[in-house]
Amino acid sequence: MFRITIAGRPNTGKSTLFNGLTGTRDALVHDRPGVTRDTIGGNMRERPYEIFDTAGLENAKSGIALDSTNMAIEAIVNANAVLFVVDGRTGLTNEDLDWARLVRRKTKAPVLLLVNKAESGKRLGDTHEFYKLGFGEPVLISAEHKKGFDEIYEFLDKIAGNAEAIKPAHPAQQKLKVAVLGQPNVGKSTLVNRVLGEKRQIVMDAPGITRDTVKIPTNFYGRNIIIMDTAGLRRKAGVKDDVETLSALKSLDAIDKADVVILVVDATKNIENQALGIAARVYDAGKILCVALNKWDLVDATERDEKLLKLKHQFTNSFHQIIKPLILAISAETGTGVQNMFRRIYEQWDISNSDAPTSLINRIVEKLIETRQPPMSRLKRPMKIKFARQTGRHPMKITINVGGASDIPESYTRYLRRGLAEALKWEHLPIVIEYKKEDNPFD
Repeated sequence: MFRITIAGRPNTGKSTLFNGLTGTRDALVHDRPGVTRDTIGGNMRERPYEIFDTAGLENAKSGIALDSTNMAIEAIVNANAVLFVVDGRTGLTNEDLDWARLVRRKTKAPVLLLVNKAESGKRLGDTHEFYKLGFGEPVLISAEHKKGFDEIYEFLDKIAGNAEAIKPAHPAQQKLKVAVLGQPNVGKSTLVNRVLGEKRQIVMDAPGITRDTVKIPTNFYGRNIIIMDTAGLRRKAGVKDDVETLSALKSLDAIDKADVVILVVDATKNIENQALGIAARVYDAGKILCVALNKWDLVDATERDEKLLKLKHQFTNSFHQIIKPLILAISAETGTGVQNMFRRIYEQWDISNSDAPTSLINRIVEKLIETRQPPMSRLKRPMKIKFARQTGRHPMKITINVGGASDIPESYTRYLRRGLAEALKWEHLPIVIEYKKEDNPFD
């Protein structure tokens, strides 16, 4: 795949450009400098190219800024082409000159100089001064209004025309999308780095380090996946910053885009209602949920059984969609239990993509009815369950045709859901049962 890296100092509009070229809102955009911290990858909307948004390049000796800059430099080194973005309203700065020298030193890839925020010529400074950066003629663009993109495409197509990697291939097999969610500082990015086998995400012993939802394709434990690292989710009362609010919205949006959600919780602490609230969103969206009890190696061995039992009890009593929550102990730091967790996730994903034979479903339902008859209706009439079939996946959906009175109580629905889940091995999957009042089509 042909790789493009967007680079430049903070607050020049790199993330807005990334979103414009990918046709997404994957990169968090805010007027504040330094919002982007991790390197975010995506596919260009109109070209078969892979593109990366990077953190603004900063002169930092330590901390998050240094880690972000090092990751940006790595993306520049690995690029086939670089889009170097400067702010046309601010004009040339010493930081632009410093980072242009670094880019020339680190890569031999072609560089296109983009003067952003050029939608109004009246607000532009002297664009000729940008020739000092050593990247040739600057291209005026407006990332916000998607102006000047034709010149970007022309530049990339000309370079990529000599690269075998950019030739459109057959559509790739859809990869399993795994979102990693949880409260701040529970080890989400550590887990993502463990799966990737490299430090792609910034990890520090402080909450709120990750801000964007970062999607990274990888192969783990024999399967191609896209793993999505998300910003930590805190209770609303604890969120006082608009950047954190935007980050939280992106994390919740990841639930809808994912196939599987790993909810990471800190096993050394009590499980808060916030974690149960995240789980509720996942189940309501019909997604597979795996609760990862991280830092399990730090839990006293004498407390483990009781803690695990308590957590399973919390989940079982809180959610009607699930029969048996998938709760697994891991240590993202050491890697213990991580492969086993993904093995279990893959198993559940494969099960969730299968269709149960209608004849089997009806045999199961008939047996359940024989064991426990449906209760009488409010009108004291017998409830007749006639025919059942699977009508959906993600969540697993069973439609049951009923005759006569059809006000089947929730208690009996739970009984049917449990019986079907145990017989079909759907215990870890969210299940929906709906009733349809009509005659059996096979009568």
